[in-house]
Amino acid sequence: MPTVSELKDFSTQVRRDILRMVHAVNSGHPGGSLGCTEFMTALYQEVMDYSKDFDMDGKGEDLFFLSNGHISPVLYSVLARTGFFPVSELASFRKIDTRLQGHPTTHEGLPGVRMSAGSLGQGLSVAVGAATAKKLNNDEHLVYSLHGDGELQEGQIWEAAMYAAGKKVDNLISTIDYNLKQIDGATDEVMPLGDLRAKFEAFGWTVLEIEKGNDIESVLEGLKRAKAETGKGKPVCILMHTEMGNGVDFMMGTHAWHGKAPNDDQLKTGLDQNPETLGDY
Repeated sequence: MPTVSELKDFSTQVRRDILRMVHAVNSGHPGGSLGCTEFMTALYQEVMDYSKDFDMDGKGEDLFFLSNGHISPVLYSVLARTGFFPVSELASFRKIDTRLQGHPTTHEGLPGVRMSAGSLGQGLSVAVGAATAKKLNNDEHLVYSLHGDGELQEGQIWEAAMYAAGKKVDNLISTIDYNLKQIDGATDEVMPLGDLRAKFEAFGWTVLEIEKGNDIESVLEGLKRAKAETGKGKPVCILMHTEMGNGVDFMMGTHAWHGKAPNDDQLKTGLDQNPETLGDY
């Protein structure tokens, strides 16, 4: 298992990748990607039991589904640096006829990507289906999914949440990136989410919170607690409090960087705040 220091170094390099990928094509979504860096690092570097010999069946291994597909930069960086495909391929992000499209797709066969994401609200349904399949196949591995908090404004999320609890899909851990921001502003201004803990509990889920979603040790501890709650008849929801744009000071505290690329000077500032640790692509 990697040390906490190694996980922090990994996260720092992922942040560099995110900034460089989005800057190179002047397009993409750095804010949420930076905010979920520790979570994705913890998931793929320590928490999940999976094979790098990727196949879509996913039998005998844990599965992950990214529902808020616009934060593809963090997924691509973590997959590449975990060994699913060459790190050098990150340079092809959002370019024509490449496997690393702005929102993950499956038709190009990119290892690690199990669903096409981008139409928000659909990922929980897919994850519930995959978790149900594992139960039918007597596969004791878990299914993980990640969602934006603004995504919970989609009604399909709550249909899937109702089904998962009603059918006791208790091998599912769904995490909400709870940063209180979305593309048009604060979630409270766009469409208030209300008491998410109370809502998920009312739907029949076990709910945990990670108060420091940008602290790798807190994330690891929270995911460990979530795993301990599986198999008890209820799906598990993690409300993970993060900061959009975390790690780059001028991107934090605002929704403005949800889907905006840094210019040359801003890129340099962001990279200076995240010194190279594993080597750039």
